[in-house]
Amino acid sequence: MLSQVTLVDRIAARNETEQVRWIRAASMLFIAALTAAAAQVSVPLPFTVVPFTFQPMVVLLGGLALGSRLGLGSQLLYLAAGIAGLPVFAASATLPPGMLRLLGPAGGYLMAYPFAAYLTGCLAERGCDRRYLTSVLAMAAGLAVVFTGGVTWLALFAQTGASSTSIGIRAALAAGLYPFVLADSLKLLVAAGILPTVWRLVGRRA
Repeated sequence: MLSQVTLVDRIAARNETEQVRWIRAASMLFIAALTAAAAQVSVPLPFTVVPFTFQPMVVLLGGLALGSRLGLGSQLLYLAAGIAGLPVFAASATLPPGMLRLLGPAGGYLMAYPFAAYLTGCLAERGCDRRYLTSVLAMAAGLAVVFTGGVTWLALFAQTGASSTSIGIRAALAAGLYPFVLADSLKLLVAAGILPTVWRLVGRRA
């Protein structure tokens, strides 16, 4: 399938050449800021160390709208802000702040965001953001990357109490997948309609 323009490229194409670069940069910054804002709407769960947030949907929608490179860049900007100590990660009394958050139990999810945005963006560049069903599939692929990164990190590096033994894949699935997969899937089914709707408004012709 031939590569197609993303939504941001389509909008940028309506402007003068010198403005296109600024529009793309502003779009990356906007998605990074929106990811940080989504992190502030977090719900700690009593049966897992991983909080419930709306970040995955922002990451995936950002990938659909921006495409692979800009989607990747937006999440790298988000992580860089967190590493620098800015309060962009989900507020937590138990999870470590700053760069240490990436080394904590939620680190796998955070580090998977750039890859999820990149994959979703690649699929958007092939027109998967134009129709509802293909948007669902593109976002589901990105969500699978997030869960794979998060659960793998939990299984390998999260420890049981004072023990240095990792919790293993079964405990990681119980803590990092099962509590979230239904809610995130429902959010995905709703969010997947956003990009096709916007495309109908701005026109599909690149």
